[in-house]
Amino acid sequence: MKSLNRIVFVNGEYVKEEDAVISIFDRGFIFGDGVYEVVPVINSKLIDRKYFLERLDRSLNELSIPWPCSKDEYMKVMNQLVAKNNLQEGIVYSQVTRGAADRDFPFPDNTAPGFVAFTSVMDLLNNAEIETGIPVVTTRDLRWKRRDIKSVNLLGQVLAKQDAVSKNGAEGWMVEDGIVTEGVSSSAYIVKDGILITRPLSNSILPGIRRRTLLEIAESADIEVDQRTFTVAEAMAADEAFISSATTMALAVVSIDGHTIGDGKPGPVNSTTAEALSSKSSG
Repeated sequence: MKSLNRIVFVNGEYVKEEDAVISIFDRGFIFGDGVYEVVPVINSKLIDRKYFLERLDRSLNELSIPWPCSKDEYMKVMNQLVAKNNLQEGIVYSQVTRGAADRDFPFPDNTAPGFVAFTSVMDLLNNAEIETGIPVVTTRDLRWKRRDIKSVNLLGQVLAKQDAVSKNGAEGWMVEDGIVTEGVSSSAYIVKDGILITRPLSNSILPGIRRRTLLEIAESADIEVDQRTFTVAEAMAADEAFISSATTMALAVVSIDGHTIGDGKPGPVNSTTAEALSSKSSG
């Protein structure tokens, strides 16, 4: 969401968004050669800082991209953007690329990483869809095989989201060989007989930060968790379904491809985890 007079960070400088520029030779722009993070902000505080830094570190290591600065300096940029934009609730998006160099596929030598970041205002805790839930549409998973890396190369997700939106879905669940991989921009869960089911971590899905926190909450609430794959048919026969992400927390899925899930309302496991996530994030 665009903010009036927003201050953004571009390669070491804080500038007005209309003055922000990057090189046309930036490898993130040319090749999608970079990674990103989205961190929720509630009451002007960054949520789950440790977890997002760990995931960013892993993504950079997997692509052999060095940190653009120290982790402390990185966090200072995030906090400065929150302060400079007086952000109360929303997100900070940050992106690191391999940097700018003449277009060539091999990694360039002696190139400084590119580092940009910006804020967006969003209603995270008072989202009206928390009460109603959302419809989901299944869509074919067309992505590459390293989905565990939070890469800026998101064309597969763009096509999947557009496919879902064109069919009146608020989110898409990507499917491969009849198995749900994950949401287009979220982690996917179903509940059957009180058991929370979600796909185990692998190269096939992104290690979601909300997913990590949500599973910790489930353990503390004595909710049984089964980390395994599940089919579209299982999802349609589930008692509950929901998603989690940086911007949705835990949001009920009330229909899949027009098929009503449960009684068509947020269920007890979703409500328990959603309330705990909101309390943890705002407290």
